Amino acid sequence: MLQPSTLKFLKSLRLNNNKVWFDEHKTEYMAAKADFESMVQQLIDGLARQDATMQGLQVKDCVFRIYKDVRFSKDKTPYKTNLGASFQAGGKKSAFAGYYFQLEPGGNSFAGGGIWMPAAPELKKLRQEIDYNFREFEQIISNKEFIKHFGKVEGDALKTAPQGYQPDNPAIAYLKLKSVIVSHPFTDEACVQPAMVKEILKTFALMQPLLQFINRAMD
Repeated sequence: MLQPSTLKFLKSLRLNNNKVWFDEHKTEYMAAKADFESMVQQLIDGLARQDATMQGLQVKDCVFRIYKDVRFSKDKTPYKTNLGASFQAGGKKSAFAGYYFQLEPGGNSFAGGGIWMPAAPELKKLRQEIDYNFREFEQIISNKEFIKHFGKVEGDALKTAPQGYQPDNPAIAYLKLKSVIVSHPFTDEACVQPAMVKEILKTFALMQPLLQFINRAMD
């Protein structure tokens, strides 16, 4: 379980997002980082039991840095106000679809998964897989438990049909997507409960058929 002090640190960071404050509270940051990484290890262990493609992952393969790259951003605050980890074959920089957990106070924590803004060759493969096997894709995303937990598949979309597809294609709403992702929110209170790891793993298990569908296209 995550410690309340980890959420407290992130809340304070949101109000004091500057290097001077961060350096003065480096000890609290290191404690929050260690706490989050401990949870990530538990998630890796659990995922390895329910998804063979997750075996062999290490914490460093999954956790994102808290330091922002502000070179091309209008927001010049130097730190993220969340802690995040991505779980996918080959680590967080691979082209495969994967699972994701983000801890962010204020009710902004969530477990999600899918594939976010893949490069053109991978996106082309995914669209082809959806087009060729739309009935299977539709069965996955229309499962009652899937809808109850995630609602619908999300992602930025093209305004018109992508090249090679007709506007009246039955799968056109999904073929227009530039990302295919799902997510499930968690309250701040839920994040510090003993059952949190179990609940995240349950969420990951529900999205596993979608990830398998996407990664079949990537292969």
